[in-house]
Amino acid sequence: MKLYRLETVSWSDSQLLYHALPRIGREGLNLLSPASPYVCIGYFQDVEQEVDLDYCRAHNIPVFRREVGGGAVYLDGEQLFYQLVIRKNHPLVPKEKGEFYWKFLQAPIAAYRALGIPAEYKPVNDIIASGRKISGNGVAEIGDYIVFVGNLIVDFDYETMVRVLRVPDEKFRDKVYKTLQDNLSTIRRELGSAPPRAQLWDLLAEKFMEILGPLEVETTVDAEWRAEADRLAARMMSDEWLFRRGRSQIGREVTIRAGVQVWQKAYKAPGGLIRAILEVREGVIADISLSGDFFFYPAERLVDLERALVGVRVEDVEQVIARFYADYGVESPGVTAADFARTIQVA
Repeated sequence: MKLYRLETVSWSDSQLLYHALPRIGREGLNLLSPASPYVCIGYFQDVEQEVDLDYCRAHNIPVFRREVGGGAVYLDGEQLFYQLVIRKNHPLVPKEKGEFYWKFLQAPIAAYRALGIPAEYKPVNDIIASGRKISGNGVAEIGDYIVFVGNLIVDFDYETMVRVLRVPDEKFRDKVYKTLQDNLSTIRRELGSAPPRAQLWDLLAEKFMEILGPLEVETTVDAEWRAEADRLAARMMSDEWLFRRGRSQIGREVTIRAGVQVWQKAYKAPGGLIRAILEVREGVIADISLSGDFFFYPAERLVDLERALVGVRVEDVEQVIARFYADYGVESPGVTAADFARTIQVA
């Protein structure tokens, strides 16, 4: 396995490169940071519900949908990314997703601790220091590979983060801003200053190699990798990809006619927020879209779950979802079949 110490790259490469690596059949650890800011949304999110697209366009902030679950986040050069691409059958890979997070998050935790920051693992996929989140992480499956992404947060632009989010009103935005400041920290905030970037890259490389073993270092993107990233860009930077989970109907509960309603539901499970938009006819689901900042494996099964729920009475959804989980071996850390049922059934 190689260590690709790329450091500063274009904002698009900071996403496309780790999506491309498994597609050309390679394992590797990327260490890099974006040269300019952007917004990145989770694989299952509805961009129109999560992001203030007008604000982003007015301020030339690109928006990108990744193939990793989780929530919308504002990213810039003050965050140092680690991106591990590893085969599912690699001897170092645990069988359970929760164990995977715990094992590989030991590297950034050790890096933080080496700086004097008391970092700890917080299930499912966070690192905290003094009770505040200091690193966000996610895992996805691409073909025969597991992709693990996360960051060291040197500094954070709280104000822009709350501006790029779509919120119902300014009072709510102010609440999000205060909550972010209270619950998300940075290296600069914890230490009073930030170490040189070279020291941080060295720490990440050292701590990951303590887990992965010696890695051959590369500092450039070769032609094969570049070609695959460019090929992916044509799809992943298109409007079709960005808006793919959108729905034109919105509203908490709209009656179309007697016995026919459109519902918008939301439920906060331990592993993330679940949203559901449904068309319900005489108490039976006629159409449903599920989105949110949760993680769901295998990712493609979420569409199958939506299909499985069409034709099901609302009161029967928990049994149907539980059976679907069992039949397809679905894993959704911190989110259960009952949580999806509660989303649909919540008053």
